[in-house]
Amino acid sequence: MLIREAHAEDWPAIWPFFHDIVAAGETFTYPLDLGEDEARTWWLLEPPNRTVVAVAEDGTVLGTAKMNNNHMGHGAHIASASYMVDPRHAGQGVGRALCQYTLEWARASGFRAMQFNAVVETNTPAVRLYQSLGFEILGTLPEGFEHPQHGFVGLHIMYRPL
Repeated sequence: MLIREAHAEDWPAIWPFFHDIVAAGETFTYPLDLGEDEARTWWLLEPPNRTVVAVAEDGTVLGTAKMNNNHMGHGAHIASASYMVDPRHAGQGVGRALCQYTLEWARASGFRAMQFNAVVETNTPAVRLYQSLGFEILGTLPEGFEHPQHGFVGLHIMYRPL
């Protein structure tokens, strides 16, 4: 698998799984009816932030990540990232590779830490992955997320120094 800079030409491959993941309402705080044009501007970030894709040898987009500063001004030294893996390629190490890539990018870019602001506590594969890569749960906002099957569940704030 290759991880490379995402281009506008990648969006048609990203949008179908992006849309399905968001519309499922289980892992992101995005509006369930997020439109394609707005989604593209939210996901395909401009420098100095980045968006990347993980691609198979045949060029198939397996997943994507966006990386950015978590805050501005005096908080701009903390990075953040978000990940989406095409469910057809789940369990193949794509999410781990993307997360490791974003950690390396953040470190090389001079960030001091990475923070995730809203990891849904019922998204146990993501929580386990992040913990295995050194993230810790700093706190949980009780009932911070309305899950379609589990009702109101917590949102973890996760952190890792770089």
